[in-house]
Amino acid sequence: MDAVVLLGSFIVLILLRVPVAYSLGLATLAGAWGIDIPLHAVMIQIAGGLNKFSLLAIPFFVLAGAIMAEGGMARRLVAFAGVLVGFVRGGLSLVNITASTFFVAISGSSLADTASVGSVLIPEMEKKGYPREFSTAVTI
Repeated sequence: MDAVVLLGSFIVLILLRVPVAYSLGLATLAGAWGIDIPLHAVMIQIAGGLNKFSLLAIPFFVLAGAIMAEGGMARRLVAFAGVLVGFVRGGLSLVNITASTFFVAISGSSLADTASVGSVLIPEMEKKGYPREFSTAVTI
């Protein structure tokens, strides 16, 4: 019965076109309410899950990537990668992959890499005629 309440409320919320994140949260609350778990106990568990230092690393790596992109480091890495592989046919996508490899070796984060190199190379690839979906897929 407990699983029925949890899955049923989730499916109903999805069918009502509620975003998935909200559907998960509301279905969890409905499931907890259905098996008589106190609401304050659920909130304590939610707050405990958010109190992780590893979750703080994600926005800081994205901030580091944005700073490196604005500071010009990403452009210099792209130029260096362009010297290495830019002469090959389809070279701009290879430049994207090579620059991403260098950048992730420096920063240690694929999120920071996507934030910095992607902000430089996706518009450049679009100017050169690459489809936006392809440019985004190569960058990711």
